[in-house]
Amino acid sequence: MVRRVQHERETLRMTRHPLVKTLTAEPRKFFMSLRDIVFWIRSARTDATFEKLREQYGPQKAFDLLYTEKQDPFGSVRSCWRYQRLKYERLISFLPNRQYRSALDVGCGLGPFTRQLSSHVDRGLGIDLSQAAVGQARLLSTAQPNLKFEQCDIRNLGRSGEQFDLISVLDVLYYLSPLSDDVLKSIASQLEGLLAPGGVLLLVNHFFFAVDSQSRQTRRIHDEICKGASLVVTAEYRRPFFLASILAHA
Repeated sequence: MVRRVQHERETLRMTRHPLVKTLTAEPRKFFMSLRDIVFWIRSARTDATFEKLREQYGPQKAFDLLYTEKQDPFGSVRSCWRYQRLKYERLISFLPNRQYRSALDVGCGLGPFTRQLSSHVDRGLGIDLSQAAVGQARLLSTAQPNLKFEQCDIRNLGRSGEQFDLISVLDVLYYLSPLSDDVLKSIASQLEGLLAPGGVLLLVNHFFFAVDSQSRQTRRIHDEICKGASLVVTAEYRRPFFLASILAHA
């Protein structure tokens, strides 16, 4: 275990960065404070509640119940929880510096990252399995008329036939069950079809030195997304506590 953590730390120092200019400078302040620790405990409880609800009602109703009964269940919009806000700012700083004509935010929840993108895109679309989350995202985004939100299952992404210059998939895929290789290959193929030539795919998942099961799942997710499609990693970032990969067409 010690060797594994040492290896991951060394890999963290050797993380690849793009050779192109990025949208913004990377924020310095990030983690951790006592409130951040409380956020992690709260997030773990939310995930545990979701698992119980999913067993009883299935994933869509489980998410709807979370967003209906618990204000900001994943701590993404309330100002008292800084971790997600600073994480989104950091993710913006990883993106190649350009004005994107169209962006797709997959699993947008209440739309905080979609709104972060709004000043960098001509039009943005946030999609989520939960209709309750989509409804709240619309209300929270009235000041960004270039954004819209729709209910959609991630397993059926490719039906629109539209293509996007930027696609973000943040902390979504490990909620799929079962998360088989075939499911990941199908999603990779759909993402490949939705990504316009020269476009950018931002894939982000929780990652903590591969010492927990969810982190080990993250490495598999990122590897599988590249396996079955003509998508290649152009840059990779590891930060407390997530892995972010920038992908493009080969």
